[in-house]
Amino acid sequence: MHILLVEDQRKLADNIKQFLELEHYVVTVASDGKEGFELAMTQDVDLIILDINLPGMDGYVICTMLRQNKKNMPILMLTARGKQAEIVHGLNIGADDYLPKPFDLSELLARVKALLRRTGTQKDPVLRTGTITLDTNTQEVRKGTDKIALSPKEYALFEFLLRNKGTAQDRPRILDHVWGGRDDLMFSQTVDVHIAYLRRKLGKEAVRTVPGKGYLVPAD
Repeated sequence: MHILLVEDQRKLADNIKQFLELEHYVVTVASDGKEGFELAMTQDVDLIILDINLPGMDGYVICTMLRQNKKNMPILMLTARGKQAEIVHGLNIGADDYLPKPFDLSELLARVKALLRRTGTQKDPVLRTGTITLDTNTQEVRKGTDKIALSPKEYALFEFLLRNKGTAQDRPRILDHVWGGRDDLMFSQTVDVHIAYLRRKLGKEAVRTVPGKGYLVPAD
């Protein structure tokens, strides 16, 4: 799952990013409104955590413009503005939830999971290919009855490929979803390295190479 966090308070953004990455989410951070809007429009994003008081473009404007452009990913507004009228306004322009600051990270995580379930992004918590299963609730990966330990990036990569089972994913799209849009030679090679790690742990047939197109998990 790829989360876009638009937050200009650097320390808070770093804390949220680290916390969510430990929960196996991929997190891209934007520190101003214009950058956040551009990333939301161009990247493959499953959910947005959106501050309101932002330089360049505030969160209300971003939310309104995303909905006008038919972007339907869940939006969780995260802000110090906690008055009822402001909450109602955010929900009326298209936000799905509203979490006033200060907040507990465990509550943020619960709301993120609830939004992904509510919008149907996580239709089935258990993803499968052959004898391999990935449980998105427990973050456990098993091959048969054996539990397979994956690093956070390996997990995020395998989950992304599983959710697009049977369809080849090229390196730019993988980089966009799993590494937050890094598109240089080093990170392109990183994709290949992590594919090799997955094959070593899950078996060579778990992830196949499609020449000229990228990688895929085979459809059942």
